Amino acid sequence: MYRSHNCGELNASNINTEVTLAGWVQKSRDKGFMNWVDLRDRYGITQLIFDESRTDKTVFELAKTLGREFVIQVKGTVIEREAKNKNIPTGEIEILVSELTILNAALTPPFTIEDETDGGEDIRMKYRYLDIRRNPVKNSLLFRHKVAMEVRKYLSDLDFCEVETPYLIKSTPEGARDFVVPSRMNEGQFYALPQSPQTFKQLLMVGGMDKYFQIVKCFRDEDLRADRQPEFTQIDCEMAFVEQEDILNVFEGLTRHLLKEIKGIKVDKFPRITYDYAMKTYGNDKPDIRFGMKFGELNEFAQHKEFPVFNSAELVVGIAVPGAGNYTRKEIDGLIDWVKRPQVGASGMVYVKCNEDRTYKSSVDKFYDNDDLANWAKATEANPGDMIFVLSGPADKTRAQLSALRMELATRLGLRNPEEFAPLWVVDFPLLELDEESGRYHAMHHPFTSPKPEDMALLETEPGKVRANAYDMVLNGNEIGGGSIRIHDKATQQLMFKYLGFTEEEAKAQFGFLMDAFQFGAPPHGGLAFGLDRLVAILGGQETIRDFIAFPKNNSGRDVMIDAPSTIDESQLKELHIKIDSI
Repeated sequence: MYRSHNCGELNASNINTEVTLAGWVQKSRDKGFMNWVDLRDRYGITQLIFDESRTDKTVFELAKTLGREFVIQVKGTVIEREAKNKNIPTGEIEILVSELTILNAALTPPFTIEDETDGGEDIRMKYRYLDIRRNPVKNSLLFRHKVAMEVRKYLSDLDFCEVETPYLIKSTPEGARDFVVPSRMNEGQFYALPQSPQTFKQLLMVGGMDKYFQIVKCFRDEDLRADRQPEFTQIDCEMAFVEQEDILNVFEGLTRHLLKEIKGIKVDKFPRITYDYAMKTYGNDKPDIRFGMKFGELNEFAQHKEFPVFNSAELVVGIAVPGAGNYTRKEIDGLIDWVKRPQVGASGMVYVKCNEDRTYKSSVDKFYDNDDLANWAKATEANPGDMIFVLSGPADKTRAQLSALRMELATRLGLRNPEEFAPLWVVDFPLLELDEESGRYHAMHHPFTSPKPEDMALLETEPGKVRANAYDMVLNGNEIGGGSIRIHDKATQQLMFKYLGFTEEEAKAQFGFLMDAFQFGAPPHGGLAFGLDRLVAILGGQETIRDFIAFPKNNSGRDVMIDAPSTIDESQLKELHIKIDSI
């Protein structure tokens, strides 16, 4: 038996107990005649004491050789600690060691294994197994486990069945780029790693499984950001004999359950807004509603006033920033420079200071009087003491720019409290979006999303106006999940493929198996997938997902710890029928 207790559970009630512990040396303090060692494992830290007058001489001398991160086993007696440490659960006791075994010596780590480490991100990624020993990373992984367990518990209690689906599947042209896997036994042919289990979960509904879920790895070969990885995890779900309302209710319930069990927070309201409203009011389809600053459209009040910048713009739109009326000119100029950055792309910005006496001072006083600016204040819901910032230009581009400014200002003003949670549903997305370069329509979600029944007639005449039976759940400005009611009959699915530019032959080659299945009694069905990595990070109060993934990739999609991806042996290439001169 390597240990009778872990390093986080002993306390004053265990005094005079003989115990065996094992773990890593956090640090040691040698006072000559006495040596203290902090022993760490996943559960906590226990202080060990080696006393020249009470410890066997051989054990005492061996203790002096211990370095950081040595793996050791000790046997000894729990005694009361003279200098108690109230900051840890084991702070009232220490172990008077009688036996010491070095299970494995260790090199000096390249960074300190402490909460506040001296290791940069690159070095910690290279030695990720050491980074996991630190409490912030370890606790993030334990937190992820807790969330996953609560998900399984909630869905299982509702009779959902967890079913595994294949990882080696067929490549499809929709969506992001696939990771492909060459087949040794089928020369010149390739599997793809799944971007989602979409078609398989639909086939499970055809198979009568009724309620399916899976916590599943998915893969997308796309450019990376702080909240993206080439491999990621979804909470993937599907239900048969349901309408949109059934799905929204189930997954509102799951989100409420997680917020209550994980964070101790009760959430009553899940607002529902349309995609059009979200874009018009917040400039994006995943709005953060923990704060205001809703968009106010100003065309009516700002155009035809001899200010050519606004007169030539498709959209003039502003936001009222609470309490920003005291911004200095230097601060305002800094924000103007911020929106002019290439990442935002605005050509400039107009500002209006809302004085306490309800007069206004703006950067365009030459063109607008106090009554004009009062109308701007009304449209943006500005109060005395606020500052209005206004952008103009092409509608979609300007809304995106103002959305970026809104989020930046909210961050600077401390309005994005990570311990406050504001979920909502965004519904009624467009079914299709037009690619201006190719002139072809693409599915905004995926080609299996059902159109709104009342919009079906528009598919022939105005396909861009057809709304999807689709929905996204948004939490604190992040899309954490999305789904739709699916097409479940062959005729509608064929029509959808037609409008996506597939020939009959292409549709049959890519998705013939699914359309064949629809002919054998496919039930009405729909589903949703949550991004587990992002959900866990938000619940954990973080912006990035890496610390909640045991072995993440870097921004180049590389695992610097194992040095992957890497080249492979020539003999492997030959077995896979891949010509070496093509690599």
